[in-house]
Amino acid sequence: MSEQGKGPLAGLRVVELAGIGPGPFCAMMLADLGADVVRVDRPGGGSGGARESLLNRGRRSVVLDLKKPAGFDALLQLVDTADVLLEGYRPGVTERLGVGPDVCLERNPRLVYARMTGWGQQGPLSQAAGHDIGYIARTGALHMLGKAGGPPEPPANLLGDFGGGGMLMGFGICAALYERSVSGKGQVVDAAIVDGTATLMAMHFMFKAIGMLQDQRGVNMLDGGVPWYGVYETSDAGWMAVGSLEPQFYAALVAGLDIPDLPDRDDPSTMAALREAFTKRFKERTRDEWTATFTDTDACVEPVLTMAEAVEDEHLAARGTYVIRDGLAQPAPAPRFSRTPGALDAPPPLPGEHTVSALTEWGVKDVDALVEQGAAIQS
Repeated sequence: MSEQGKGPLAGLRVVELAGIGPGPFCAMMLADLGADVVRVDRPGGGSGGARESLLNRGRRSVVLDLKKPAGFDALLQLVDTADVLLEGYRPGVTERLGVGPDVCLERNPRLVYARMTGWGQQGPLSQAAGHDIGYIARTGALHMLGKAGGPPEPPANLLGDFGGGGMLMGFGICAALYERSVSGKGQVVDAAIVDGTATLMAMHFMFKAIGMLQDQRGVNMLDGGVPWYGVYETSDAGWMAVGSLEPQFYAALVAGLDIPDLPDRDDPSTMAALREAFTKRFKERTRDEWTATFTDTDACVEPVLTMAEAVEDEHLAARGTYVIRDGLAQPAPAPRFSRTPGALDAPPPLPGEHTVSALTEWGVKDVDALVEQGAAIQS
C-alpha cells in the first residue's frame, strides 16, 4: 500500500476481484500511482502466488470464501467504503455471485464499477471465450501486422490485453471518477478489449479514408512498406530500427549509411532498389557499430534491444524507466508527475498475506471471527 500522500491517486480505495492479464495490469497502474488497492482472492485461487507476479505489485491481498455468508458479507463491506470495484469476469458472473453492479451501486451510489472483458458486456460474442489474438483479429488490427505477402504476425499480447484493455480500463476509471466529482454519482465502466483496440486504430482509419493506407500488410508507410521505416539485420545477427520518415531525417540516414548514388526515394519504382541497398549496407557492420554511427544524429535509427539490454540502456537508466526492486527488473510507475510522483511501495503479495490488516483497516467487522470461521484466510 502506498503511504499517505504518495501519488496522484493517494486516498483512492479500490477493490480488485482477482483475475488475470489486463485487469491486474490496470490495478497495478492504479496502485503505482498511490491508490490503496485490495485484491480479493479466493481460497486456493491464488493471485499468481509468487513475488515475481509483477502485475500484482503495490497492493494487498485478502482471501475471502464467498461461499460462506460471512465471507460474502465481508466483501460487501469492502464495497461499502470503496471508490472503485474492478472485475474481469465474463458478463453476468458477478451478478450470479451477488456482487453485480446493481447490488453494489445500491449499497454505494458513489462506486465506480469497472468491468474488463474481451468482447464487452453486450453483443453476440459477449459470452464467448477469447484471448488477445482473437480480439485484435476481429477488430482488423491483426490484419495490418506482418510482412507483405506473409501471414498476420501477432505482437505478443501488448496490443489487445494491455494497450486496448488494461490502459483503456484505467482511463475509463479516471474519467468516471472525474464525472463523480461533479455529479456525486458512480457508474459502470464497460471496458472491452475490442473497443480499446479499435480506438487505437483511429489514425489508421483516417489514413485509409484519405487514401494514405492500403488495407493490406507490409505496403504502407508505418508497417514496413517503405525502406526508410523498418528493421534491418546487422553483421552480428542484431537488428536496427529505422524510422527516417521526414526528409531531414532521411537525409541523416543516408549520410550515416554513406551509400553512393542512391536512387530518388520519391520515385515509387526505386523502392526495391533502396531496400536492397539498405539491407546490404546494414549487414556490413555490427549493431553496436551502427548504433555509434547514428548516435547524436536525427536519423531516427535505433538498436533493437532485448528486454535484458533495455534494462541496462543508458537513456532508460537515466530516466529510471526500468528499476530493480526486490531483485526483479521491472517497469517503473508511469507517467511521471511533478508534485505527486508514483512509487513502488510493496512487492507482489502472496494470496491472503494481508487479510487481517487490510480488512481491519477498511473497517470490516469481526475480522478475527471471520478468520476463525474460515470465511477469511490469513496466509
